[in-house]
Formats: sequence, structure tokens, C-alpha cells
Amino acid sequence: MAEIDIIDQTLRDGQQSLWGMRMKVGHIAEVAEDIDQAGYRVVDLTGSSIFECMMRYNREDPWDGLDLWRTWLPNSRLRSGSRSNCIAKFGLTPDALMELWLRTLAKHGIDSFWIYDCLYNMDAMERLCRIAADEGCEVAPAIMYGISPVHTDQWFADRVAEYVSWGVTDAIYFEDAAGILTPDRAKTLMPALVRAAGDVPVEMQCHNTVGIAGMNYLIGVEAGVRVLHTAPGPMANGPSLPSTEQTIENLRWEGHTTTVDLERVRRVGEHMRRVALAEGHPIGVPREYNVFPYHHQLPGGMTGTLKAQLEQYDMSDRFEEVLEEIVQVREDLGHPISATPFSQLMGIQSVLNVVTGERYGTVPDEILVYVLGHLGEPPAPLNPDVVDRMLASDRGREMQAWEPPQPTVGEMKEQYGDRTMSDEELLRRYLVPLQDVEATRAAGPPPRTFPLTDESAPAELIEQLLGASRATYAHVETAGATVTLRR
Repeated sequence: MAEIDIIDQTLRDGQQSLWGMRMKVGHIAEVAEDIDQAGYRVVDLTGSSIFECMMRYNREDPWDGLDLWRTWLPNSRLRSGSRSNCIAKFGLTPDALMELWLRTLAKHGIDSFWIYDCLYNMDAMERLCRIAADEGCEVAPAIMYGISPVHTDQWFADRVAEYVSWGVTDAIYFEDAAGILTPDRAKTLMPALVRAAGDVPVEMQCHNTVGIAGMNYLIGVEAGVRVLHTAPGPMANGPSLPSTEQTIENLRWEGHTTTVDLERVRRVGEHMRRVALAEGHPIGVPREYNVFPYHHQLPGGMTGTLKAQLEQYDMSDRFEEVLEEIVQVREDLGHPISATPFSQLMGIQSVLNVVTGERYGTVPDEILVYVLGHLGEPPAPLNPDVVDRMLASDRGREMQAWEPPQPTVGEMKEQYGDRTMSDEELLRRYLVPLQDVEATRAAGPPPRTFPLTDESAPAELIEQLLGASRATYAHVETAGATVTLRR
């Protein structure tokens, strides 16, 4: 029996997986107190892609939004994730800007970071972890899970041991972004990670893509995992995570406890369900078991992106073909872990291969950057024939002479037009085009509320009244209608 901590993913991975990162600042105003007082160990809140979407689609300033959320969640430890070498984009970000990103988030109230790199550039990860620790923040370097001949239990455990050796690691963050961890593999992998972590707690963050993440959580707990990532029902399941409600129920039946207030969790879930319905966002539902994800290993959040890309070419009916192509592309590219940026890069390349009918006839610059080794060392050798084909193109030959620039923050401010601009403004302009920054500024401060009207309530009430055998008269008035019922 153990006490298990819960990390809430309502506001970050739940909405990222189900809503495509379209959450607005005011969406949580009504339930912020419940989130803050629910008893979570950490509230995972934001990241560079969410910042980008807030400006690009919602026209809400992410720094103003973060300040509001920090005010609304005064008692919560708030978390942000970051790749070791890039924010928002799929290529590389200068080291100086990576450091500025972490320090500016900390200045605005983020006090926990998970740091990841799907190629496990350990020097880059350690550097960012030390910057976060220098800001007094919790540090959780990540194990991003994937299936390949290279990624054995011992391979992952060795990375955990190195994380712990840095001396600044407060937790080990394990993520199964594609939801492809099998129970059999969990029974060997999770004990190996827990042993390698020693006294450092291990967190499990498993997507419920094939419906077995909840089982893996219990296997992890049996192995010594003491922190699980969940989201309230409407923000859970499918491409998202197991629900907080069912996870806690499962833990209870296995004799474990948590400090999470389920009544508050349910209120948050019901509110987010109403927001989803009002905004036209999907609600998470469990899925049937499906073995195909074990082959393409695509994270759930990439599904909508791929479908949108195919729709542009009027080729939506070829979605399954693209997924099958991803299997081959991943092998050609040396089996990188399928999470940002590689899930996107492999997805884009697969779409291009299918749409053009020619494998690697068109190759994005970001994949050339990877093939040339600038993102780190691939887990396994690349397909030499594919590499030769890529580098033989005009763009491939041109890119061979390219080296990642390392400008200072001051030089980047000059590049974006004003050496005196604030750090926050530089990061805005780096994340999105200037027109999006200007449109966001023109829209004014983010709304602090999100009005909800339950249009279904009158209809439901009328149904109940019609079914009441003893009622002879009823009169219902709403803002939009007046209904009188007589028998």
C-alpha cells in the first residue's frame, strides 16, 4: 500500500491531445479554485507550442495569460515542458534563447520543468536542467518511450542513472506519448527505471491510445512509481491520458491512497465538458484495443494534423496509407522516438511521400537538419540509400554547408527590430510571425471569464415534465423562450 501523487494534465496534455491546444485563458476561470485546491502534486500548464497557439488562433497574449493563471492558482506548483534545443519550431533554437525561455517562464511563475530530447542529447538536457535548478524550480528530465531494436530496458535505465548523477534531478518523468507501452514491457521496464532512479521519484505519463494505460499505471505503482499523470473524465482517454476518477478508483481497489479531492475533480471535469461543447471541441472517450499504433507509434495529438494535411490535397481517404508509410520512414530515419519534433517530421515526410508518389523526392529542411546530425545522434543507423538521395538534391547539397547560428539575445533583438524590446516581446516574435503578435496586441487583454449557457437544460426539463404523470401545468421561462404545458 502506498500514497500516490497525481499530476493534473487538464490544462496541458489533456487539451493538447483533445483540443489541439485551443484552450483560452478564461476557460478555467470558473474552476481555477477547484484545480488549485484539488490536492495535485503539480499542475502541468503550458509550453512553447501552447504559447504559439494562444497568439496564432486565440489572439490572447500568453504572458498575460500565464500571469492570470498564476494568480488564479496561487497554491499550485505550475509546470512547463521544454525540448533541450528548440521551442515551438521543429529545428533548432539558439542556446541563448533557450536559456532566456526558461528564465522568463520562471519569472512569470513556472516553478517546475520537465526537459526532454527524443535523441537524448544529454549535454543539452543537463544544461537546461541546471538553468531550471538555478531558478529554484523543480527539475524532471524525461524518458520518452518508443519501441525499436535500440531502446531496451537497460538503454532507458542508463539514461535515468545519468539524470540522477547530475545532482539537480528532483523527479524522473516517463512519457509514453504514443500509448504503446504493453503491460508485459511495463513489468520489466518500470522496475528497471525505478531501480536506476534510486531515491528520486518516477512519474508515469501514459496516453490511453489503445486503452491499457490504466493497467500500466497499476503495474508501475507495483514497481515503485509514486506519481501518475491524469485528467478529469472529459479531458481524458482516447489520445489523452487515463481519467483521474478511474485511476483513483483503481488505486483504491488495490489498497493505495491519494490526497486528491474527487469532488473538485468532478466539478472541473463537468465544467470542461461544457466548455468543450460550447467551443466545438471533442470529449475524450475510451477506445477499443488496436495493434496498429504499435507499428506507426504516432502520438494521438498528431492524428488531427495529418488529417488536415491530407485534406489540403483532397486525399483524406489515404490516411491509413500515410500511417503505413510512417512505419517505413521511421525505420529509414534510424528509429527516433515518436514525439515532438520527430512525430511531426516523420508525419510530414510520409504525407509528402504518399501525395507525390515518390519517396523522398521532396524533403523538408528540418529533416535535412536531422540527417546532417544537427539535432543529435540517431538511435540507429540511417538508411544510407535514403540519405544519399536526400543529400544529392540541390537543397541537400546546399544544406551540407549550413551550421546552426548561435546569436546572443541582444543580437536576436536587433534581428527582430528593436534591441530595447523586452525579453517577453522577443520570445513572442520568435514563436509566431509579427502579424500574429500585432493582432494579439490589438485584441487587448485576454478575457478573464468565459460565459457558458446550458442550452440543453430547458429541453431536458421539458422532457422531464412531459414524463411526469401527475403534473397538470408547467410554465418555463428562459432568456430565449417561454413554454407553457397543460394537460
